[in-house]
Amino acid sequence: MKINKKTVLNILLFAFILSFFVTPLGDYSKVLLNKIFSFSPSVTEESDRNKITDYDWTLKDENWNFFNFKKSKGKVVFVNFFASWVLPCEAELQSIQTLYDKYEGQVDFYVISDEERAPVEAFMAEQNLSFPVTYLFIGEKMPLTDVKAPTSYLIDKEGNIVIHKEGIADWDNSKIYDLIDRLLAK
Repeated sequence: MKINKKTVLNILLFAFILSFFVTPLGDYSKVLLNKIFSFSPSVTEESDRNKITDYDWTLKDENWNFFNFKKSKGKVVFVNFFASWVLPCEAELQSIQTLYDKYEGQVDFYVISDEERAPVEAFMAEQNLSFPVTYLFIGEKMPLTDVKAPTSYLIDKEGNIVIHKEGIADWDNSKIYDLIDRLLAK
């Protein structure tokens, strides 16, 4: 039985596509594609911005100690909800790490997961991420309503939600840096 070139090419194409679903190559490729197709998030128009009025929100820090979000009232705040097992989150967290490295100590960062510590710590080590992880205390009231991973918020000193981005975004760009610089200068 003779196999023609078209059949061989179709088999190779099928095997390549199948590799995205059943091999580690697929995971790396999906993360790379998510990074390539992530863009800078849009800034919410001032007239359309929601405002945080109640900062009373109990969370857990990276050591599993409880603390209150009230400590960030009057500051520029970045909040991201992530899950270590969600591929778009993995793609987005590298740009958040760069943002954290640039604004550590100037902006309060809350990179929040509702997972247990062990898998998150393993994921952070594997991805070489060093920003502090915050853990969601399920059942607590909270000032933000959308906690599906990945979702991010940038909040100004007055509590206005300047950016609310559902889905993956690129946080490592001059547009975001300029915006944060302006928010810090106010």
